[in-house]
Amino acid sequence: MPSTLDRIDPIALGQQLRSARLIAGLTQAQAAEKMGMSRTTLVSIEKGSRPVTSGELPRFAKIYNGQVSNWLGAKTSAEPLIPQFRSLAGEDAFAPELRKCISQLEELARDYKELEELTGSPLIQSFPDPYQHRISGVSAELRGEEIAAAERLRLSLGKNPVRDLRSLLEEEVGLRIFYLNLPSAVSGIYAYTDELGGCIAINRLHPNTRSSWSLAHEYGHFMSTRSAADVAYSQGRKWGKVYDEKFADSFAKNFLMPRDGINSSLSSLIAAEGGNITIAHVLSLSHKFNISAQAMFKRLEELRRLPNGTWDKLVDQNFKPETAKATLGIANKSQREPMLPFRYRLLAQRAYDISESELTESNLAHYLRTDLASTRDELDQIRALIDRADDDGFLPISVNVTDLLQKA
Repeated sequence: MPSTLDRIDPIALGQQLRSARLIAGLTQAQAAEKMGMSRTTLVSIEKGSRPVTSGELPRFAKIYNGQVSNWLGAKTSAEPLIPQFRSLAGEDAFAPELRKCISQLEELARDYKELEELTGSPLIQSFPDPYQHRISGVSAELRGEEIAAAERLRLSLGKNPVRDLRSLLEEEVGLRIFYLNLPSAVSGIYAYTDELGGCIAINRLHPNTRSSWSLAHEYGHFMSTRSAADVAYSQGRKWGKVYDEKFADSFAKNFLMPRDGINSSLSSLIAAEGGNITIAHVLSLSHKFNISAQAMFKRLEELRRLPNGTWDKLVDQNFKPETAKATLGIANKSQREPMLPFRYRLLAQRAYDISESELTESNLAHYLRTDLASTRDELDQIRALIDRADDDGFLPISVNVTDLLQKA
């Protein structure tokens, strides 16, 4: 009877091991030495011309800090996501903690793709052609504004705030977006392959307003330098001086805070109060557009609706935006985004229900990144949101009016 290894495509397994080695930051010579084999043998394994033995696989897992189970379902992939990040400047871009996060993004993106294949539900992608973002005589700032306006038009956003950027980019564009516990200095990670499409990881530990900016920033890279991987760092890194990063920031600013939208919203707020702009107005705007108070103050300074340096003066006076918002009764959007997109979780539930004999609870727990008990709870929650349509094609929704009135 053939073993599990006999049923795995050696080329696919070799690709998985090569990606794992790159993530671990090892050269072929270093990995071969740790494995006690020649470099030529390791090269043959990674090419798929020499099969891996059952005794070697656990040793690979040990030196690559991986799990054997992650490789046992290996499928051929002509375009690994991870190696793109080798082009990023600085060895710190491959610090162990960050390498693990990049690996996690690739694994989640591939699992997403696998769930689509299991359920016959391919992701609908509505990708615009990449824009030429470098034009002679046009600054990164101006080009970012132009492309943000074009994309808002394409997505029929007008001058309105983007209420839920993640849902918009997942559902209307077809990006794979995950919220992960990234290193504190990293706000986002972006990569693209023809096989997986655009893949983005946003730091789940950052405030929602900051995460919204990070997601728009990475979307700016998707709109322009699509095939170039990106790790976006927090303020204080040299990235801010690079043209592509200036462009992505300009795109994010103008996509989230369009000039016409900000001006008209602010004018409506102050119309009944003599035309004087107050802190309350600015905080209300930042809440409406889901942007930090700092970003909104800076935007209004840029649009000449506030004097230059207004935000800096407030900071010198120990101004606390969150305290001020609480005083004004403006809700604090502090709830963290779930790690997995809802569509991903829905596909996992569907894959399990249509193939229970093949997809075990343990498999499902892997897809959902939870333990077995939490997996069962997740299944119950998803199933509670789904019901069969009645004869008229409508989904029945049960509402207890008494409970609603008591909660109001």
